[in-house]
Amino acid sequence: MTSMDYSGRQERLQLELQRLKLDAILITHLPNVRYLTGFTGSAAALLMGSRPVLVTDGRYAEQARKQVAHPRVVINKGGSLKGAAREIAARKLSRLGIEAEHVTVATRSLLARELRGSKLIAPSGVVEGLRMLKDPEEVDAIREAVLLGGRLLPLVLRALRPGRSEADVAARLEYAARRAGAERMSFETIVASGPRSALPHGIASEALLPKLGFVVLDYGVILHGYCSDMTRTVHLGKPSGQERGWYSAVLEAQLAAISVVSPGAKLSEVDKAARSVLKSSKLEKFFTHSTGHGVGLEVHEPPRVAANQDGALKPGMVITIEPGIYVPGKGGIRIEDMVLVTSRGYELLTSARKDLVEL
Repeated sequence: MTSMDYSGRQERLQLELQRLKLDAILITHLPNVRYLTGFTGSAAALLMGSRPVLVTDGRYAEQARKQVAHPRVVINKGGSLKGAAREIAARKLSRLGIEAEHVTVATRSLLARELRGSKLIAPSGVVEGLRMLKDPEEVDAIREAVLLGGRLLPLVLRALRPGRSEADVAARLEYAARRAGAERMSFETIVASGPRSALPHGIASEALLPKLGFVVLDYGVILHGYCSDMTRTVHLGKPSGQERGWYSAVLEAQLAAISVVSPGAKLSEVDKAARSVLKSSKLEKFFTHSTGHGVGLEVHEPPRVAANQDGALKPGMVITIEPGIYVPGKGGIRIEDMVLVTSRGYELLTSARKDLVEL
């Protein structure tokens, strides 16, 4: 696939540092390091300023040289954070940014101790704000991951047999995903059946699939470093009239929320569209989570599609739309697609079927 525009991302970050009046910012959250440089190792600290430098340890010396064209790479035996602190101290930076959401108390204490001449500023979501708007190369990678995930659904449906454990189904799915080219799963696979389908995050367990009841399948794959995320709900045996009504309401809510997606639409408006449908069906109290979230290098990243979010959608955002209902003791339903915000509206990235499948 086409290589990512790391230099363009670094330039956009430099403009953001000027706006925040920061001399530099220390990036320690690994997905943000990857976004800005392409480095995929498990230990790194990236100092972005007038003279950017990526610090890692000897385990990644060869990997860093191959993956990172810019900035300069420094290999430090004492660890990436201490190496970055030395680089910062040598430059006598007065205002240093750190990542508010990702720096631990221990890390901040170490930096404060090592950098007595620098004032530590902790702005929120500096790199995440850039990451919300995907560039064309990112969209291509996400689209490939979504397509791969969708192609696995027929295999999963064939694996759903009463008496087979949820964990067995998840294992078959994950094995097939790796054989199909996935780097790994985006998150721990959810296979929640019967009464367990009422658990929004019912990780696959040793519970056996029932002869009758809903099964929630929520999974995603990573390809080229980018995640997919999809949920489908099927029914083992013949559903009751009430269960059919529940499924129809959730699907209607999902389609209503998707129809609102367009540049300038508020995140809260997308959420409201889904909730309004479920409210009219007297099911709103069973919808216990937000309507969606951003997806990219991480499976959960900004923006958050929820009632209290006043931010607006912008072209280049990739979000999930995933309303659901969870009726304790009876079962649950969730339907989730990934959607790209375009200049004119939206593109539905997920193409897997979402009619009520009866097995």
